[in-house]
Amino acid sequence: MPEGHTIHRLALDYGRLTGPVRASSPQGKFSDSASLVDGTPLTRTEAHGKHLFLGFRDSDWVHIHLGLFGKVTFGAVPAPPATDTVRLRLADATSYVDLRGPTTCALINDEEKAAVHARLGPDPLRDDADPDLAYRRISRSRTTVAALLMDQKVVAGVGNVYRAEVLFRHGIDPYRAGRDITPAQWDAVWGDLVALMHEGVRNNRIDTVRPEHTPEAMGRPPRVDDHGGEVYVYRRATLPCHICGTGIRTADLASRNLFWCPGCQQT
Repeated sequence: MPEGHTIHRLALDYGRLTGPVRASSPQGKFSDSASLVDGTPLTRTEAHGKHLFLGFRDSDWVHIHLGLFGKVTFGAVPAPPATDTVRLRLADATSYVDLRGPTTCALINDEEKAAVHARLGPDPLRDDADPDLAYRRISRSRTTVAALLMDQKVVAGVGNVYRAEVLFRHGIDPYRAGRDITPAQWDAVWGDLVALMHEGVRNNRIDTVRPEHTPEAMGRPPRVDDHGGEVYVYRRATLPCHICGTGIRTADLASRNLFWCPGCQQT
């Protein structure tokens, strides 16, 4: 499932559509709603966590959640004939965007959109995010901090990669209870998430290693992985830690693979 930086990047990319937008649903599952926004301008785009919102007119929003299988493809016009897997195609005079396989693709109003925001935690990529709200929830919980960071009601947009990497960068045992995370630790983790995820939006990939631990600085081979950039622990199970040499460990936590270094993450 894409992490929050990808959805914010998509919001920026969708926002480049200008003028009246042609909307269609070759698959047919979104045809009625597509016809209601067809020929109107895309006025604004927004992301909150893993939720994408495309605004039309004053109070119409296309709400998209990609889920595990959703994909978005951008291209230049003339667009090729759409396959019957395209849930929503938007096109302007110069480009088109195809959406396939989302968990959610629905036309909603302002009130329904507000309800989605209300059930999500603060998003490190949003200007209106309140990190203190997240910490109040974390500091009252016996749940592991690793699980809390993946709970979209606590922090919106953080996925498995950012979760594993930010805990490593701050030396925090992923099994530590949320209530044992100090305010200073949370401030540092939140600030790091803001910086790392903004960099993810800019570069459209996740890089988490500090300059002194890059392949060039350490004289090691670069990482080769479909998920992108250089990381400390994510998908590095049994490989030596870049810093202490301890073998990276992995375990199942809340149905997701957790990665950590038992040598570096002891606090």
